Amino acid sequence: MHSPGPRPGPRISLALNTRRLLGSQLPVVPVPHIPSPQGAVALNRPAPLVPSPAAPAGSASQNPVSAADSDEHLLGQYIPLLYHYNMLQDADRVQAFQAAINTVVQPGMHVLELGGGTGILSSFAARRGARVTCVERLPALVEASRGFLADNGLDDRVTVVHADAARYVPDSPVDVVVCEMLHVALLREKQAQVIRAFKQNYRSAFDGALPTFIPEVSILMAQPVHQCFDFAGYHAPVPSFHAPVLEREGTAELAALSAYANIDYAETIPLDFAVAMRMKADVAGQINALRFVTQNVLAVDMQKQQAITWANQCMVLPLATPISIDKDQNMVLRFAYGAGGTVEDLQQTVAVETLA
Repeated sequence: MHSPGPRPGPRISLALNTRRLLGSQLPVVPVPHIPSPQGAVALNRPAPLVPSPAAPAGSASQNPVSAADSDEHLLGQYIPLLYHYNMLQDADRVQAFQAAINTVVQPGMHVLELGGGTGILSSFAARRGARVTCVERLPALVEASRGFLADNGLDDRVTVVHADAARYVPDSPVDVVVCEMLHVALLREKQAQVIRAFKQNYRSAFDGALPTFIPEVSILMAQPVHQCFDFAGYHAPVPSFHAPVLEREGTAELAALSAYANIDYAETIPLDFAVAMRMKADVAGQINALRFVTQNVLAVDMQKQQAITWANQCMVLPLATPISIDKDQNMVLRFAYGAGGTVEDLQQTVAVETLA
């Protein structure tokens, strides 16, 4: 039986600790909504959404993956089992989602996980006393997650459905939707597309409010840096990823980390970003790369006045032509890409322009 879950009241403004992003809990200040980032000219153009027709509600197999679909095209719904060890042993990720689910999910709720993988996030909801539907597109992971859940004594509380998460319609309204198809800058994986399609299909099937989403918000940020690209005396400027810690050896920050988009999953989700972000250099130096950071607000514990957050790995993309900048000199960071797009497509657009 559907038990309406509490919708979060006010949106939040985060007092982000931009020196270190590993903490899973940050203080919050309730405000009417998350404002657009200052200093950013971000043309977040929602692309027309043309999802495949939704299958009948509650169908046991709604458009399972076909052999013709490639891994790259479906990344985010199609991550093979051999990659899941790294996600399972990522304590920051797992503990943050567990804390968020424990905060939001109450006994008797209906929880839906889109892109369930091994089923670990669904297991957290089941242990809270929820009825859980776990949707997974990859047949091998459907079989594996069913086995894992049975081994953990949770197969009577979690139903694993072999289906395309972008087309799936539950057989009854849900209180909470969990979806972790996240990559830094919303690249590569299909978080934005899947949740957009789900909301459209869900509204067509059910009246009333949308469920609560975990995560609630993704904050996309960028900054100019000088990155060391020397390896044993060999210079090779290549894209790189590192742990979500901003102060690190080999990376020098030349201006503050700034947000260029706030993605609220309960609102319209943009699929395209064309950014021209003006900022001032904090120190003199040579800019040879842009660093991209994504902080995900998984849930808000209003009683503790804390946001439960998790940051993706930081991504550093080298510039084609490094530029020198003076302290306090103004600059414009420019880049453009589509959500779910490739790192290579974004890298081709990154540029920094100095202003007089």
